[in-house]
Amino acid sequence: MQSNLKKFLPHLVVILLFIIAALAYFNPVLQGKKIYQSDIIQYSGMAKQQNDFRKATGEETYWTDAAFGGMPTYQLGAKYPNNYIKQLDLAIRFLPRPADYLFLYFIGMYILLLVMKVDYKLAFLGALAFGFSTYLIIILGVGHNAKAHAIAYMPLVLSGIFLTFRRKYLYGFLLLTVSLALELVANHFQMTYYLMLLAIIICIVFLVDAFKKKILPHFFTAIGIMAVASVIALGLNATNILATKEYAETSTRGKTELTINSDGTPRDNEHGLGYDYITEYSYGRLESFNLFIPRFMGGSSSEAFPKESKTVEELLKMGASPQEANQFLSGIPMYWGDQTFVGAPAYIGAIVIFLSVLALFLLHGRFKWWAVSAVILTLLLSWGRNFSGLTEFFIDYVPMYNKFRAVSSIQVIMELVLPILAIVGIHKFLDKSLDEKKKKDSLLWSAGIVGGIVLLFIFFKSSLFNFASPYDSYFRDEMGLPFVEAIREDRMSLFTSDAWRSLIFVLLTAGILWAFVKGSVKRGVVISLLSLLVIIDLVGVDRRYVNEKDFVPATVVDQPFEKNGADIQILEDEGHFRVYDATVNAFNSARASYFHNALGGYHAAKPGRMQDLFEFYISKGDIGILNMLNVRYIIMQNKNGGPVAQRNPYANGSAWFVENVLPAENANQEIELLDSLDTKKTAVVNKEFISKIPSEKIARDSIATIDLFEYKPDHLVYETSSKSPQLAIFSEMYYPKGWNAYVNGSPAEYIRADYLLRAMVIPPGNNKIEFKFEPKVIQTGSTISLVSSIAFLLIFLSGLYFAFRKKEVDK
Repeated sequence: MQSNLKKFLPHLVVILLFIIAALAYFNPVLQGKKIYQSDIIQYSGMAKQQNDFRKATGEETYWTDAAFGGMPTYQLGAKYPNNYIKQLDLAIRFLPRPADYLFLYFIGMYILLLVMKVDYKLAFLGALAFGFSTYLIIILGVGHNAKAHAIAYMPLVLSGIFLTFRRKYLYGFLLLTVSLALELVANHFQMTYYLMLLAIIICIVFLVDAFKKKILPHFFTAIGIMAVASVIALGLNATNILATKEYAETSTRGKTELTINSDGTPRDNEHGLGYDYITEYSYGRLESFNLFIPRFMGGSSSEAFPKESKTVEELLKMGASPQEANQFLSGIPMYWGDQTFVGAPAYIGAIVIFLSVLALFLLHGRFKWWAVSAVILTLLLSWGRNFSGLTEFFIDYVPMYNKFRAVSSIQVIMELVLPILAIVGIHKFLDKSLDEKKKKDSLLWSAGIVGGIVLLFIFFKSSLFNFASPYDSYFRDEMGLPFVEAIREDRMSLFTSDAWRSLIFVLLTAGILWAFVKGSVKRGVVISLLSLLVIIDLVGVDRRYVNEKDFVPATVVDQPFEKNGADIQILEDEGHFRVYDATVNAFNSARASYFHNALGGYHAAKPGRMQDLFEFYISKGDIGILNMLNVRYIIMQNKNGGPVAQRNPYANGSAWFVENVLPAENANQEIELLDSLDTKKTAVVNKEFISKIPSEKIARDSIATIDLFEYKPDHLVYETSSKSPQLAIFSEMYYPKGWNAYVNGSPAEYIRADYLLRAMVIPPGNNKIEFKFEPKVIQTGSTISLVSSIAFLLIFLSGLYFAFRKKEVDK
């Protein structure tokens, strides 16, 4: 017992240090403050209705009316039955947010490096290098929590893969199953997809190695075990995966039936996202050096100017006061790359890059080849349109690659692999068995290459780079050429200071390693000094972009939106209707969703048909479409610039009867026929549904009535009265994979009309019409999750039993 405690004590100390480091970096959480994350604020608006419903009823609704006229909550934090792996995830993330994700970064990489047979001290260093990587901190600052969540579990997934390939079949299976299930819990399939690409590269390299060593049976055994682990991990997350897949087909990430744009031009993407949208955030080729020099291209899009600013001097010469000069600087970008917006450079660290280069001289075999292959491929793919041949190939031929945008984010694989490469390399360097000449030569070569590149940049920067931004032409026209030259001098100043900074860290690291080779310092001192330098290097850059200023009182985050006069006015109306906020980009803001049933919202995968209507009509101010969508209030700006609620008296209401039907041959005609259509009298119906209607000309009963009698997000009850059959249009989104219709308690059929609304032929007489959201995917997925949980538990217990029996036999 005592020996076991002694064995695990170092790891317990390391875990405690990780907790301290995570809380120290995000120390305002200890004062009860919360980080203000822009994306999470928007998410709060989107999820408000379902959270309120859960709190009020104790039940879960899988549909919300608060965004885009109505959509499933599958990607808005829905809670599913039998989701036991989620409970494990919550238990692991016990620290306050975002310290919990930083802790996950640390512990995941630490376990991976231990699995790779790196001693715990170097594993601690590697965990710090990974966790404090600038990109990983930045995404926490802006609220990309799901992305951070998925990245944090990546090292654990690799741990399971490597254990399995090392013939630790039981432990590999258990760790891979749990870690991959946790990875999927994070619900950021883009990150998981990139991890899959890395896993494929690893498996290819291991396959070649197994072929050379004639151990193919072992390789395929490992692959089989990993396949079973993957199936169970998928099963543990079945509900979310199946529900997400089902919704994705109808979202902007799925296939569209439209072949034209709103201006009539042909669409170039009938399946997946368009090339321009996918590659909007393409990393610049030259910009890749900011992985090594943080402000190589000026840092972020809102980077602070250098203290001795030439731009400020130029403004003062023009007669501006110091205060006016500083205010003017906020509109001038120090960033001079090609990306639309950059929150911060994706700085991996000068020390990590240097140690990675050193590793290339020391390491051989399959690890080196999969690591190098992964880094090169992800770097090239991150360039997007700047390396169009490879990007177009992946978009056209690699399954699912066209489902994701922001290609630059694939650099997370580099953020993962380079620290591993660096630590395995330094582990090799510190090994006593390695020849001293090999150490010296490798160190001199790597220092010469890395240091030489930095010196080349510093002394020849004026010849190599022009420090020109695409926005400089505006300042040249408005302020003159000397002013633009001053801006470029400031950019050069930032570049130079950070280049010297990176060079100093490289030289300090090389000096420490040289002292080790000479016997001047011990191994433990080397690791301690490198850990200190890595923290100073990475945290020094991280805190430029994420620091105490990003934290606010908890109430600001818990209640991110305050009611204005327009909201108060609208909330006095207790009817069922929608609100359109014209004071903002309604389809990129969840503010209205926080208070109302909004037509807009904020989501990466919007309902596809609603997005189509937005592009064709809503964005152009078509009031007829707003009427059809039951928009009773439009929030507009008054003369003083404040918000005011403008009541729309022409909204069609929750449901209405029509007297005419316009048949449409296809989706193009279906959406085009809505132009200037009186949707109160006439409905557009696609030919696939036209046979469900008795006649294209409905005998409208002038005294027929239809009223919404009872409302919940997932259950609507209408009462109708008519003397003859009527065609009713419901101002609710058509989503057949979950919404079921009932007439007087009996199942009934409904169709799609007006491109995205529900319609139904109502029988004569007095009727009770119900729509219930009863998605089968939830029941199916929950059953699969339960079965998978039982299967995993049985395998786990069986493994423990056989391990115990083997131990007894060995005695």
